[in-house]
Amino acid sequence: MAGFVLSSPSFLEGDSMPAKYSCDGSNVSPALVWDGAPESAAAFALIVDDPDARGFIHWVAYNISGGRSGGLPEGAGAAQVPPQGRNDFGKSGWGGPCPPGGTHHYRFTLYALSAQLPLVGTPTAGEVRNALSRVLIGYTTLTATYTRKK
Repeated sequence: MAGFVLSSPSFLEGDSMPAKYSCDGSNVSPALVWDGAPESAAAFALIVDDPDARGFIHWVAYNISGGRSGGLPEGAGAAQVPPQGRNDFGKSGWGGPCPPGGTHHYRFTLYALSAQLPLVGTPTAGEVRNALSRVLIGYTTLTATYTRKK
């Protein structure tokens, strides 16, 4: 969607994510900022996955407050708000990059929704994707890389 952008003050599109956000560092979620969302956006959902690891899910958040612009502060992946889903580490919230080797890509996909999702608890990324298909009005992505230092 033209004009709808997702960024982070911690890294640029396509650049390396600082170790602070990984299992090698503090393992906190990075701050995210978005702008240009559709005017009718009532809520957002966020899914972070690693396409180099068959779509391994690192973070699921949903029913994030709506508006044309917004963001999530650093460390939001450990907070109670917004609601957090279950990642592929089997936990709620952020699970930072921890690749076994090589450089992996981390895709942050922010979905603009016309209504909040009728979900409770800690849904999986699949459950969030199924629910958002009925209210999706736009999306944007931000991709970063991470190479683990051994």
